Amino acid sequence: MQKRILGLDPGLARLGFGILDCEQCEDTQEEHLNPLDFGVITTPSSQAVGDRLCTLYDDLQAIVTQWKPDLAAIEKLFFYRMGNTILVAQARGVLLLVLAQHQIPMVEYTPAQVKQTLTGYGKADKEEVQESVMLELALEEMPKPDDAADALAIALTAWFCQFD
Repeated sequence: MQKRILGLDPGLARLGFGILDCEQCEDTQEEHLNPLDFGVITTPSSQAVGDRLCTLYDDLQAIVTQWKPDLAAIEKLFFYRMGNTILVAQARGVLLLVLAQHQIPMVEYTPAQVKQTLTGYGKADKEEVQESVMLELALEEMPKPDDAADALAIALTAWFCQFD
């Protein structure tokens, strides 16, 4: 089984993304996980919200067009500060639109589900999750910034959870 997964950590100021090529050999059950690209789409707070959403849309369109993922995995929205939550929800709407336009199926995971899947503990700290990402992907350095590492963690969660 082979799948290209786009992990997304939604945000208006910084949207993390990570692209993984994942393959499981049917005869040996051996997994090959290859990070193709990761990073962030940034928008300056000095811009109007509409312009920032357009930047997210255009940049995500370019990523999806270039990498042609089979599946997108997105962090579920959780509420912690109302003002920030609304902006993240607006950015998330742009993500959903781009995925729908490209007919890319989507799965969602809460932060606790990502932590549980990658570390075995749903309340693991950010460093433990990042160490798991490095270990699973055989990376020599931590992906930077954190939003990119989070997006890779979400993509890994989608890959691991498909076998549950």
